[in-house]
Amino acid sequence: MGIPALDKDMAVHTNGVHQDVELEAGNVEIDRIEKVYRKLDRRIIPAFWTLYFLCSAIRSNVGLAQTMNEKQGHDLASELNLKPKQISTGLALFYVCYVLFDLPSNLIMTKLSPHVWMSRIVIGVGIIGSCMAAMKAAWSFYLLRLLLGIIIAGMWPGMAYYLTLFYPPSRTGKRIGQYFTAAQVSASVVGLVSAGFQKMDGLGGLVGFQWMFLLYGLVGIIVGISLLWWLPDRPLPPGEARNRDGWRKWIPRSRPALTGEDARIHYEDLTRVYHRRAWTTKDLLNVIIDWRVWPLVIMYFGVVGVGIGVQNYGTVIIKGANPKLTGVQLSLLFAPIWVMDLIAILLVTPMSDRFHRHRALFFSVPVCIQITGLLVTTYAGSHSNPWPRYGGLLMVGFGLGPTVPITMTWTNEIFQPRHGEVGVAAASALVSGLGNLGSILTTYALYSGWASDRKPGPSQYRKSNLVMVGILCSSILSAIVMTLLLRFVGNGPNAKQISSGSSTTEGEGVIVDGAARREVHERGLGRLW
Repeated sequence: MGIPALDKDMAVHTNGVHQDVELEAGNVEIDRIEKVYRKLDRRIIPAFWTLYFLCSAIRSNVGLAQTMNEKQGHDLASELNLKPKQISTGLALFYVCYVLFDLPSNLIMTKLSPHVWMSRIVIGVGIIGSCMAAMKAAWSFYLLRLLLGIIIAGMWPGMAYYLTLFYPPSRTGKRIGQYFTAAQVSASVVGLVSAGFQKMDGLGGLVGFQWMFLLYGLVGIIVGISLLWWLPDRPLPPGEARNRDGWRKWIPRSRPALTGEDARIHYEDLTRVYHRRAWTTKDLLNVIIDWRVWPLVIMYFGVVGVGIGVQNYGTVIIKGANPKLTGVQLSLLFAPIWVMDLIAILLVTPMSDRFHRHRALFFSVPVCIQITGLLVTTYAGSHSNPWPRYGGLLMVGFGLGPTVPITMTWTNEIFQPRHGEVGVAAASALVSGLGNLGSILTTYALYSGWASDRKPGPSQYRKSNLVMVGILCSSILSAIVMTLLLRFVGNGPNAKQISSGSSTTEGEGVIVDGAARREVHERGLGRLW
């Protein structure tokens, strides 16, 4: 996508007044700017990592509960008298609500204090997670999964939107990848820790998975409350006081993310986020009908569907390859899949930021690795040597890692210039929400929907695996189509950063800040170390 050179002087629209200002990248040394963003990293990324770790653990523990203490008859299905199809229905109910409420949740977040909304989500997830320890029948399983989907909706796209309040879109890939590793560490550590929870089976009248749900939920509540102090609120222009009227006076004050000279530098480098107006229904509709949303949705549909499929049924697939494995052994073998995922995130997402014009390439190569891994899992190995199939799952884990962060980052990059703040909030929610229809497919229709999936043997789960290969192929095709369309159709005023909160209209003022000037060019390998 070619971007025309930026003029030296650009019009800045502030409070309805156009002013000509000169924003030379050399006004502030790049090392000083990088120091400001590293300071933001220390404040935001650990908080996001912690909340995402806990929410991922609470959301995905159902997958582990299916095999915990199975020999004692204390697994999820035995305790609640659930059939495989009922478990799949409960898992899918979560994603149905997630899809429906992702967009409304993210839009509310733009109107309220973002850090308060994130705190609300984590506290709610902790409460629901704790209640899952009291499940006794299918109806309670269905109800709590449904409520969990409603409560947690907007968390993932909300985090991506939140980052754009503090970082240029081209710098968000590495940061999304950094806290996304929490999901991988969660899947890995929770798998290991579940072995300990299985040893607690029967303690205090609770089975192993009930202890798991209860303790993770309680920790989630504590962390959610702490976020009111931990996360900073949206940045304000220098000299502007934060509104503390109404309900806000009851909310604890959060320390500003930056002060003094650091705040001034951030303001000059990312001026676009400081000057916004309330978005309208027309602005929202312009985002929804933008064709650029739909290739991103299909990209996300494939990779998140496979990711959730492996997360929920990874232990089931491993046991299908080697039925002799115990519940503890399955938990231990499940963890390395997510270690591979984490390694790929840390390797690929920083490079995708440095070569941000090649997002499709950094997305498609890992997807090809996933496809290869699924084919190995499906066709390799034998009854006497099932380990090659496990090796295929490790390949799938490695390929999964960078794809979700890159999709969300690409969404930020495309929609902030075109539609401002509401563009990022709405588009990231649409991509995340509608893309999670892939999660419904892999949790409800696969690994229990085919008759062959219930028959032990070399063909078990073959059709489900091949369906996941098919949706991954559609993700690669969508990335290619998006690249070609952006190149030949364009991305509107791609050389300009639109004043947040509105769509591009002729004659409307624009803000070109220091970050916008730098985003014209890729960083490449410069200043890598």
